[in-house]
This record gives sequence, structure tokens and C-alpha cells, in this order.
Amino acid sequence: MKAIHRLALLITLGLLISCGGKEEKKDNFYYKKKTQNEIKKEEPKSDVVPASKRVTLDNKGVGKIKNLELSPTIDNAMVERGAALFKTNCTACHKTNKRFIGPNPTGIMERRSPEWIMNMILDPKIMTEEDQCAKDLLVEFNGAAMANQNLTEEQARDILEYFRTLK
Repeated sequence: MKAIHRLALLITLGLLISCGGKEEKKDNFYYKKKTQNEIKKEEPKSDVVPASKRVTLDNKGVGKIKNLELSPTIDNAMVERGAALFKTNCTACHKTNKRFIGPNPTGIMERRSPEWIMNMILDPKIMTEEDQCAKDLLVEFNGAAMANQNLTEEQARDILEYFRTLK
């Protein structure tokens, strides 16, 4: 029995010895303060505006909504229906006043045309295939494509009216 234990101990030691001794030497990490010349040589930050912040009010998007005139006053009944639709269909990916899986809809009326918003709600697939702004949003939000909720034009219009209240 002692012989078996000694043999096992010798084998274990042999394995440990054969595996060790070939460590790579790693440089120690240290902090080096940059000089003024090194700071000046760094590349300037990009001035590219992300798609979610870009203003494209002249773009109507791709889809069946070509022209949409909005009333100067907000229809509160439409807002209530739109808020309810938004809550049930959209909040899994969109949050008001914060970035989430999809863009924040707050202030969208200052960045996108009503036609673009309606077309995006009604057929997000064709928009992300053919509209450059929608393509850029898809890239910015890590390829998280907007789901088609199969809403009617009236429902999409109610959501748009709700968006008019988000400032």
C-alpha cells in the first residue's frame, strides 16, 4: 500500500516538474504620464453625430406614408391611445428619457419627420433595408432590428401623436 502511495506521489511530482519552468516573462504594468507633445499628437475625436442624435427632418423615409399634415393642436384622445399602444408594444425596447435596446423616442419630433416616424412604425424592415438613417440606427443599436408590430395606420398615428407630447 505504501508503495502505491509513493508511486502516485512520484508521478504527481514528475508531472508538476515537467509542466513548470517555462513561464513567459511579462512586462510589469506601469503608468507613464504623457508629455505635452504626446497629447498634441493624439488623433482628434470624431465629429460624427450618431444616428439617434442626427436631425433629418427632410427625410420622409420609405413606405406608403408620403405626406402627413399635423394639426397645430394635440389631440388628447389620440395621445391616450398612443401612450397605451406604446406601453404594450414598444416598451420592451424603447424607454422614454433613456437609451435602451432601441432609441429613446423623447424629442423625436425635433429629429425626424412625421412621415419617417410613421413609415418606421408601419414597416421597419423595409426602412432598415432602404433608408440610410434607419440603417445607421440599426448599426448604432448593435443590430437590434425593430420588430414589426403589425399596427394599422390609425394606431401608428396615435403613437405619433403621443410622441408629440414627449419633449
